[in-house]
Amino acid sequence: MNVPNELLCYCRPGFEPDLAAELLHRGGQLGIDGVDHAERHSGFVRYALPPGQAANELHRGLPLTSLVFARQSLVAFPPLSLDRNDRLSPIVSQVVESGWSFETLWQETPDTNEAKALSGLMKALKRPLESSLKKRGALRRKAGGRRLHVWWSDGDCVQLGISFPGNRSEEPGGIRRLRFPHAAPSRSTLKLEEAWHEFIPIDQWQERLAVGMQAADLGAAPGGWTWQLVNRGMQVYAIDNGPMNPALMAGGMVEHLREDGFAWAPPMRLDWLVCDIVDQPSRVIDMMARWLVKRWCREAVFNLKLPMKQRWRAVHEGLSRLELMLADAGVGADISCRHLYHDREEVTVHVRLRD
Repeated sequence: MNVPNELLCYCRPGFEPDLAAELLHRGGQLGIDGVDHAERHSGFVRYALPPGQAANELHRGLPLTSLVFARQSLVAFPPLSLDRNDRLSPIVSQVVESGWSFETLWQETPDTNEAKALSGLMKALKRPLESSLKKRGALRRKAGGRRLHVWWSDGDCVQLGISFPGNRSEEPGGIRRLRFPHAAPSRSTLKLEEAWHEFIPIDQWQERLAVGMQAADLGAAPGGWTWQLVNRGMQVYAIDNGPMNPALMAGGMVEHLREDGFAWAPPMRLDWLVCDIVDQPSRVIDMMARWLVKRWCREAVFNLKLPMKQRWRAVHEGLSRLELMLADAGVGADISCRHLYHDREEVTVHVRLRD
């Protein structure tokens, strides 16, 4: 039986070196020596173990939610090169030889313009592929929620991976596509909405994003993130020297203070702090540490703008420093960080105090 010896991780095109560096670092911490295969602007990274060494343990040791730059994480076989006269047989053969069984099948491509041209091919193969796999007993009911991913990087190159409930993205391609609310002042509003989907279970929204909560938005203008807070029924301190959206201000839920977000302090403990200030990551980390050590908020979402080079190193060092500052102050907190779909040259951090 063939052994799936790779992690296949999707990412935003252009961030392959950063994801590869993260996987190498995190794998090394687990005592696992892998080799990365990362082609710039391909939209994915392969992290390969020695032949015959299954990647399942590595996959469990690196949960998707703990990875910054990965949109999806799969246990996978090495890529298959296909004959365009018969693409189906090698795919079915590899699945059958693997012994895999699964309840659903997704065909996916990288998030690139070139890959979009493969949609017709995937549509043509959908029914015959599903039919063949059902006949072989691989695609069936009650298979533990496992999903087969058929990852097309080219018309004659495919990679097969499998995902497991609780350690995968439930969005095709790992991309959470949100509809822009036209009443919001800017498209940056989607960053905060996506962050809430990513970091807060939907069944906890009524409790943790409740009507009547108090929040602050540092670097608020023109109000994209403030709009999300107001839309959840929160009272907001909007801190920015720039102008806020007039329609947003007319609702009476926002107090606009023309002050420096790095220097402002709240008059009371708040439920939420959000921040999308464009500045050096180290300076933003220091500001967030001050808020959290003083317990000025219960939860925070903030973005770290990244340098063009060594982005993984910048994120790792920044988060490690934040963890150390909180630990030294005796502050217990849960910290998560993800490169979201609506992020660009930045990552989004969520912190929730434990007390």
